[in-house]
Amino acid sequence: MEIYQLRTFVTVAKLGHITKAADALHVTQPAVTGHIKALEQELGIALFERSHGRISLTKAGEILLPEVEKTLYAFNTTLVRAKEIKGEITGRVIVGTVSDPDFLRLGSFLNGLMTTLPLLDIKTKSAHAMAILESVATRKMTAGFHIGTVTNPDLASLPLRSIRYRVVAPTSFAERLPGCGWGDVAAMPWIGAPEKSHVHQLLLSLFGQHGLLPNIVMETDELISPHSLVRAGLGFSLLREDLAHAAAARGDIVIWSHASIGTQLSFVYRADMDIEPMIVGMLAVLQNTWNLGECAS
Repeated sequence: MEIYQLRTFVTVAKLGHITKAADALHVTQPAVTGHIKALEQELGIALFERSHGRISLTKAGEILLPEVEKTLYAFNTTLVRAKEIKGEITGRVIVGTVSDPDFLRLGSFLNGLMTTLPLLDIKTKSAHAMAILESVATRKMTAGFHIGTVTNPDLASLPLRSIRYRVVAPTSFAERLPGCGWGDVAAMPWIGAPEKSHVHQLLLSLFGQHGLLPNIVMETDELISPHSLVRAGLGFSLLREDLAHAAAARGDIVIWSHASIGTQLSFVYRADMDIEPMIVGMLAVLQNTWNLGECAS
């Protein structure tokens, strides 16, 4: 049993396609087929079912996949550590960022990268959540922080923390806000965010659950907190819960107590790059930065 056979097994399992796996692994289709066949023969079990040009895991393959992923992760971690010692992990890394740097623990993450992978050329680029997913999927970014759900099968993600957002309003609404229903709040003037931002997606989801659309009267870039615009009386907005509570405590805004919506901060990267030393290295640094356990994808 060889490491390259295990890599092929995991790649085919994740991509569900021989041709895509061959492209991801930079080998020929017959080589991929040969790796799987040799592994199945050595293990004495069928790992995949093949039908009408499609390939999917057998029950035995589903059971073995998590174990093989653990084996590969341990191997790749060892390989990264060895290359760190020799100073061989090089290349240009573009990391997408969303929200404020302190919330992402960006400084600690970058410091960890520069310490453990000193030969990497690291660049960060701020963007909206959906734009980060698109850029990572198309290789314009190496990886990135994302707020929201990740549904693209070509992407893998490492969950970092859960987040909640609250509906906030100018203090002039303090007296009448407690008696407002969903329809009333949706009809209020809202400060919107760009279409590709996580705030826009969350706002549509929050009111969509009640068959409503918010009355957006203006749009602002959510990379800059809308708190000051709410404080100025321009309209309602969604604000991260910790920021909302802090602003409410100062008397800057009021919170509508009947609603909140949860989402997740994660670190995304291409699924076919999860065995690349620089990705393995970044995930290891993130684990330390966020005090996480084993990587999850």
